[in-house]
Amino acid sequence: MNPLEKLLKSIQNVNVIDDSIPHDQYIPLDLSVSNTTLAGLAIDNAIDFENFIERTLSDNYSKVAYGGYNEERNLYKRSSVFNDNKTEERNIHIGLDLWIKAGTPVLAALDGTVHSFNYNNNLGDYGPTIILEHQLKNQTFYTLYGHLSLESIAELKIGASFLKGKQLASLGDPTVNGDYAPHLHFQIIKNIGDNCGDYPGVCSKSDRDYYLENCPDPNLLLKIY
Repeated sequence: MNPLEKLLKSIQNVNVIDDSIPHDQYIPLDLSVSNTTLAGLAIDNAIDFENFIERTLSDNYSKVAYGGYNEERNLYKRSSVFNDNKTEERNIHIGLDLWIKAGTPVLAALDGTVHSFNYNNNLGDYGPTIILEHQLKNQTFYTLYGHLSLESIAELKIGASFLKGKQLASLGDPTVNGDYAPHLHFQIIKNIGDNCGDYPGVCSKSDRDYYLENCPDPNLLLKIY
């Protein structure tokens, strides 16, 4: 475990969505290529997929579905952002998804400042996105929040400060969030390079080792499972 991973693991009481929902009301959601139950589900249709999420939560008496780190998915085949037939397909998810209804408050994971933000409005993309910069115990790193509402970035300023646990944004609906069922894509980034308002959340198999090293498992910080 590298120094950043040790630091993330040591931090307690971190929430990135509505903190009134305890973790015992979270359930895992498998969207991997090996999940055969998805074969008959139109996961590329945001309305059908949202209905599936809501049924899954209701059937399990839960409020949040989570998962996806280092998960190979078919979810991105519909989008040229990930599958342009010229380069290697990107289908390895390198963030953690939290599936819950649009409008849900999104919270700053830790004290930080706004590094950048953008409306990434391609089909299958993040939609409104915020990246925070954190400096903690001689470590500089970043957290990315994707699939937000447009209102979340309407008045935002670079350098604005947010305290841990305070509302940063709210979740968007399929009309603005890249055409997905509402959810938060949460990702930790060590070296962000020249990226602004965007950073890959899905990688190719050949790049998997690099991105998993540069983007540690968000559950080290969130401790959901």
